[in-house]
Amino acid sequence: MNKWTELLLGLILVVGVIILSFYSQSWGTKWNFLSAAWTVLKGGVIWFIFAIGILFIILGISDLKG
Repeated sequence: MNKWTELLLGLILVVGVIILSFYSQSWGTKWNFLSAAWTVLKGGVIWFIFAIGILFIILGISDLKG
């Protein structure tokens, strides 16, 4: 795919997800995608910070050996 098709497809997907998440709040608790996405994002942030910490430890040990 060329860059414009990828950009357009990405924009359509992002806007579609935003629209779906806001409309799902009014459908009741069964289809509340925004709450589930927020929970996953919070967990993902914790794992990302943990991974950065592990990376810094590994880089520090590598610098001690070098």
